[in-house]
Amino acid sequence: MLKKLIPFSLLCLGSLFSFGQDIMHFDVDVTQNMDTFYVKATPPKKLKKANAIFQFPSTAPGTYQTMNIGRLVSDFKALDKRGKALKVELVDINQYKISKPKKVKSLTYKVAETFDTKLTELPIYMMAGSSIENDHTLINAHTLGGYFKGMQSNPVGIKILGKADWTTGSALKLKDGYYTATSFDELVDSPILSGKLTMAETKIADTPIRIFTYSEKGKLNSEMLLGEMKQMLESAEKFLVKLPVDNYTFLYYFLQNPSGVTGAWEHSYSSEYVLGEGEPNKAFLKSVVDIASHEFFHIVTPLNIHSEIIEHFNFEKPTPSQHLWLYEGVTEWASHMQLYRGGVTTFENYIANGIKQKILINELYFSPDWSLKRIADESFDGGEGAKQYGNIYYKGSLVASYLDIRLLELSGGKIGLRETLLNLVQKYGKGNPFNEKTFFDDLAAMTYPEIKDFTDKYIIANEALPHAEYLGKIGLEYTRVSDKNIVIKKKANPTENEKMLFDAWSVNLPR
Repeated sequence: MLKKLIPFSLLCLGSLFSFGQDIMHFDVDVTQNMDTFYVKATPPKKLKKANAIFQFPSTAPGTYQTMNIGRLVSDFKALDKRGKALKVELVDINQYKISKPKKVKSLTYKVAETFDTKLTELPIYMMAGSSIENDHTLINAHTLGGYFKGMQSNPVGIKILGKADWTTGSALKLKDGYYTATSFDELVDSPILSGKLTMAETKIADTPIRIFTYSEKGKLNSEMLLGEMKQMLESAEKFLVKLPVDNYTFLYYFLQNPSGVTGAWEHSYSSEYVLGEGEPNKAFLKSVVDIASHEFFHIVTPLNIHSEIIEHFNFEKPTPSQHLWLYEGVTEWASHMQLYRGGVTTFENYIANGIKQKILINELYFSPDWSLKRIADESFDGGEGAKQYGNIYYKGSLVASYLDIRLLELSGGKIGLRETLLNLVQKYGKGNPFNEKTFFDDLAAMTYPEIKDFTDKYIIANEALPHAEYLGKIGLEYTRVSDKNIVIKKKANPTENEKMLFDAWSVNLPR
């Protein structure tokens, strides 16, 4: 889950942070109470009347859930330079209005951690939450920070007041004791794990990779995970030709008895995992690598390919993007396909986990009435949309699989979905979002007119997925045995065209 972000350049970071009047500083004390963050926020020096509202997030990128962080906040105060409290009014669950913003010297407030706070409505996924314990803390900045209205794009610094011997992992850069971000968006895009952690690092091509791990009972460590992940990382580099990030950080948080929904959350330069602490056997470690493969591929979608809704995130009001199929469905497809093409998994394993499992889960556990677009449009509603959201990883991945096959068919085996994604990275890339409304037309224009018919049928509308037809195009035989059993195998006598497409489907095509 969240299996569950947002590109921002680090250029000129030093110069941005040399102008102290532009920076919002957060000092976060995690030592006073094991269930509560004590926060002091020092705003930019020159607040104006237009900055009177302090906004806590209603949601966060890539979570696809309404959170309303303001409900966790207490004892909110705005203080002047003499430490005198200014008049403050709660005008919305996530908004405080300050009577005299020009006089604000600092804010102080408390925020309950999400792990140990019982939320009867709108529960927050653990990987998108926060925790404080004696030997560690997990901080997702949207769960304890906010911004003054009009200052979402201002640079931010966050300091964690923990224990001196703690190790801290984050994709953010450390400067003068603060982890620095170019904006509130980037701060939220960069989780922080601090405490009794293990750490390991390597390089894939020219990209430094770091792993930080908290394991409650010490069963897992970063060196162990790195050893298991190396093949996956190398396969991803081959799949993408060149990694589109200059560094990447994995944050692992293993608990014996997790109290809520666990999983992973992707970010531009990092990913964070809250998982049950299993025994470090082959099966468990493989499951960890499979999840990491998905999250790591998010360096393509949505880091490099996304619409303006993702580029300019609305923390005040949850705003869905209809292209959730691209951000999550295509990513799930790629996470399996890159392992197959990289030789990490076999053809049989790919078919079992990348196709067959997804067909059965799509049919047995989710409503057949929901298109991928509808899942995206209603993902924030907390009701039936939230229940159907998980199918984006199953039905969405299947649609990506068949889009890959359709592209290969139309191009005579020369261009598939992987090559199309690389072309999209070149066309758009960081800081250059595509048009939310016209993307399907734009995709067809850069590939084939028939692709618009495909997206109309299987993403916008809700036509039944053509399993037998599309798998047959690459020489695979699809047989329905029962409601809970299907068989997919190679045809005994494929045509020459089917053999050609199967060969093209099985490899990373030349670039």
